[in-house]
Amino acid sequence: MSLIPRFPEREFTSLFRLLDDYSDHLASRSQGSEFCALAPRFDVRETKEAYHLDGELPGLEPNNIEIEFSDPNTLIVKGHAERESSSKSPSKGESKDQSKDSTFWVSERSVGEFRRVFNFPAVVEQENVQAKLNNGVLSITVPKSSPPPVKRITIG
Repeated sequence: MSLIPRFPEREFTSLFRLLDDYSDHLASRSQGSEFCALAPRFDVRETKEAYHLDGELPGLEPNNIEIEFSDPNTLIVKGHAERESSSKSPSKGESKDQSKDSTFWVSERSVGEFRRVFNFPAVVEQENVQAKLNNGVLSITVPKSSPPPVKRITIG
């Protein structure tokens, strides 16, 4: 019997998610902002043919998202989300949100800019990358490049 318990890989997933949430919480507290920083989460999986990225971007429009390669193996997804709201205290006869004549009790929606960088272990086909935004989920398919043919050198 081992003194150190062994856990399957998947049991650590919730631990890593908890650590990410805690890091995000500390970052938002240190900024002193009333708004949460936008930090979309992505699932990244690999198949024989491609890498698949699925990210949560609720409420974002495609024109607020940019996808680009900084080098042959590095994909960058960045963008911004804006929400109409006011954080000033209302004066007499004035509401917090002038346009809707309402008062915010809590504002927890994420706003701001985000930037996610994904490094692939192999060369990918940048020309054939496909991306679509459906119901707040950004899906990106990055095809793998076929390995270069083996070239034999004869010794003369």
